[in-house]
Amino acid sequence: MAKIAKEARRPAKIACLFLLGCSTPALAQSADQPAAPQAGVADIVVTAQKRAERLQDVPISVSAISGDTLAKQHVAQLDDITSKVPNLQLIGTQGENAPIFALRGVSMSDYSLNQSGPVATYYDEVYKGNVAFLGVAMYDLERVEVLRGPQGTLYGKNTTGGAVNLISRRPELDKTDGYLNVGYGNYGRFDASGALNMPLSNTLAARVAFTVTRADGWFRNVLPGKANLDDIRQYAIRASLQWEPTAGISFLLRASTSYQDPHDYGIYSEIGPGGLGAGVYPPGQTYYRTGLSPREIAADYTPRRRALTDAVALTSNIDIGSGLSITSVTSWDKGISDAGEDTDGSPLKAIEIFYHDRATQFAEDLRLTSNWKGAFDFILGAYYNRESVYNYTPTRYYNDVDVNGDGVINYQDCAEGPPVACIVGNHFNQVKHSYALYTDMHYTVGGGFTLRGGLRYTHDTGAQTGLTSSAYGVDNVLVAELIPPMNLSYASNNVSGKIGVDYKVNADVMLYANYSRGYRAKAFNAQALFSPSEATIAKPETIDAFEVGAKTELFDRRVTFNTAAFYYGYHNQQFINVDSVASTQTLVNVDRSRIFGGEAELNARLSSAISLRAGMGLLSSKIIKGVLSGIDLHGNKLANAPSLTLNGGLDAMVFDDGATKFSIHPDVSYVSSQYFEVFNEPQLKQSGYAVLGGHIDFEHGPYSISLWAKNLANKFYFTSRIDLMGGFNFNYNHLGAPRTYGISAGFKF
Repeated sequence: MAKIAKEARRPAKIACLFLLGCSTPALAQSADQPAAPQAGVADIVVTAQKRAERLQDVPISVSAISGDTLAKQHVAQLDDITSKVPNLQLIGTQGENAPIFALRGVSMSDYSLNQSGPVATYYDEVYKGNVAFLGVAMYDLERVEVLRGPQGTLYGKNTTGGAVNLISRRPELDKTDGYLNVGYGNYGRFDASGALNMPLSNTLAARVAFTVTRADGWFRNVLPGKANLDDIRQYAIRASLQWEPTAGISFLLRASTSYQDPHDYGIYSEIGPGGLGAGVYPPGQTYYRTGLSPREIAADYTPRRRALTDAVALTSNIDIGSGLSITSVTSWDKGISDAGEDTDGSPLKAIEIFYHDRATQFAEDLRLTSNWKGAFDFILGAYYNRESVYNYTPTRYYNDVDVNGDGVINYQDCAEGPPVACIVGNHFNQVKHSYALYTDMHYTVGGGFTLRGGLRYTHDTGAQTGLTSSAYGVDNVLVAELIPPMNLSYASNNVSGKIGVDYKVNADVMLYANYSRGYRAKAFNAQALFSPSEATIAKPETIDAFEVGAKTELFDRRVTFNTAAFYYGYHNQQFINVDSVASTQTLVNVDRSRIFGGEAELNARLSSAISLRAGMGLLSSKIIKGVLSGIDLHGNKLANAPSLTLNGGLDAMVFDDGATKFSIHPDVSYVSSQYFEVFNEPQLKQSGYAVLGGHIDFEHGPYSISLWAKNLANKFYFTSRIDLMGGFNFNYNHLGAPRTYGISAGFKF
């Protein structure tokens, strides 16, 4: 899909910011850790640094949200966590539950299904690089952790922006319990989820969890016989087996599957003068989107998106004595995704795209960890990943135009007026291998000071084979081979690392400072369609990050207030470059950008009945050097980098007699204006907006009822925007979800 750049650009404003921040928007109490004083905020335990630690003792910027909080707030899609975490944005180009994250202004502009974004998603320590692996992930979770900043030491490549960790609940040996929740909401929504924990012996326990959701589409299709879009149809199930044959040895086997087959997202088309497809369609046949409300569409191409994932992972922990343990995480993933997009969002056939993505992955993470509880501790590890991807992406251009006027649309029309009346599609196989050795260590020098550092060496290889692109007529007759079979490959090495120091002022205050480098691997261009010259390989991205922060507990631990400020030097960000003269698009690098900003997060227990949570993110981004589509980008803002994000909520216990509880939980999030592209086109700018929501809970013994709502004010906003005026005379837009609400009932046993 071509993006036609305009010549007139407006440079971004630059503001000097003093920035704060980072902590947790919710609580994740660990049973293995001592509780904070009853009047205070509970301790939060995370594994962000590959070992269990209190969040207040972790000298990096991390947010954590407990699984219970996610369930009560009805966060069922990965997309929803962006409203809970400062400086975390969603790029909504691939539908529900297949998010591309932007963190602290670090994002991607090439949304091809063979790419891996700079903010990595991990599920139980397993990297999910390809979107086909994500599936339905938000159920029966212990917590979600969002790590800001480059994580090139412990997590490796493709974490230049950070990482999102999803941690599922594990089986427990000492109890039989479970829960069942069912719910109903507007748009005919029905959902159910539950889990059962079962000890099978003194050393063996199992846990089974599931979720299922169905909802009608909120993007109403006015064409007769055509489905409403943005509906939900999905299920997932996960089985876990925990075996602890003896003290200090444990094996955790997880297997999961998920399936989705909704009518996928709809495209909101903003159409230019002359109508959609002006210059190709005769004046009386163009389309203007008149008479439709903002959430109505007239889409003629509405196939279901079908996404299937299967995953198996074995986590082994062995205590070998002398304060040393070995951890192994062995995983296998498979994902298949088929999705058809009515790209023009109209009854015309100006542009329609079908995406097929099939991927498999095998990975092994093996590490030795010390737990000497003295001045020095370390982690030493090795990592291997093999990812295999097959992509096929046919794009239909103006398949309803009779070029030669003979009354029949077939291969002859494509031959006379390409790409009009053509189906242009490429396909290829891609295999990537990644090998890494890494270490992370810290040394307490005394006086409250701890020195920290780590290095990671990565060797990557990639091969794109059988890249072929062809043009067919509407009747599927071959017209031309645009790109003959081609093979591309690369091999590269990278060293990333981190060095820092933290200082314990006292038991409740820690200050830290660090430098880290992140690395995003080379990438193949998946959008090579019309010429062999488009078959390009982009150079790796790197970020040099400097960060300072403070983690504080105040007023007898009734308040946690965590802050961080950072500066990034961003090099070789990968972009699709469109040459409108040659009608080609290549994958290239923009030389240099800078980002600075920060976060502040607050949790306060105001009384035994009232708690407050709030977060703020601040950003300033600027491209220092780079040319794209013939346009000098110097001074422009980066995409998906709003200058201000806010989130907050109140938890108020209205009534509690020990057996019965009634509580209210309002929340709000705000995102300031932003661009979704680096040309900073004024007509594509998203204005600032706020989203209101919350839930009301009633609990009596093991029973619960919850009323929930999202986007209460029914705010209309975009989650991505692309300029297609030059080729098709419209702007392509994805919309945020409208007001949704419902009721759920639960039972614990």
